[in-house]
Amino acid sequence: MAEDVKPTRKNLMAIEDRIELSERGHDTLEQKRDGLIMEFMDILDQAQDIRADLDENYETAQRKINMARAMEGDVAVRGAAAALKEHPEITTQSKNIMGVVVPQIESSRVRKSLDQRGYGLLGSSARIDEAADAYEELLESIILAAEVETAMKKMLTEIETTKRRVNALEFKLLPDLRENKEYIEQKLEEQEREEIFRLKKIKAKKEEEEKAEAAAESESGLEVVEADD
Repeated sequence: MAEDVKPTRKNLMAIEDRIELSERGHDTLEQKRDGLIMEFMDILDQAQDIRADLDENYETAQRKINMARAMEGDVAVRGAAAALKEHPEITTQSKNIMGVVVPQIESSRVRKSLDQRGYGLLGSSARIDEAADAYEELLESIILAAEVETAMKKMLTEIETTKRRVNALEFKLLPDLRENKEYIEQKLEEQEREEIFRLKKIKAKKEEEEKAEAAAESESGLEVVEADD
């Protein structure tokens, strides 16, 4: 509340400094918010493409595995899957996008040659190989989607946080500070007017006293003159 602020010159200067600092902070946060939104839109475009690829790769993988089961049987398919010895490796790093730390996922051993899959040429078939290729491609899509989706969530959280800070400055802090500034300026003007009025009264009273003294001295002088006569 403005009434809780003492109307002094010192407080007025302090509030003016806070207003200037808050306005600079507001402008900086607005620029950050707008930059984050632009980055988020770029990531969103990537995410939409990746989701489309993920859906397509999933349907392809399902179609290929169903075909392999139908042609080779579940036992052969499960045997080929169980023969895998080298599993994919995933490592995570991080990168900074406008102050937001987002994950960067690196994968290895996802794509394999026929001899790396463990089941050998004799224990395989074209249908099983095609299904393995499809699921390796699907796994790559999943890893990429996980990276982008996580980045989107972190960016969106930061955007919302920045928007709340901008709104708090724009609609709460700055209006309150400006109201306090206006209140102090008004009170100081009232005090100045009261001081001027008080000084005028003192001056007028002093002038009246001086006039009275002058009149008294004048009357006293006339009495002396009359007495001499």
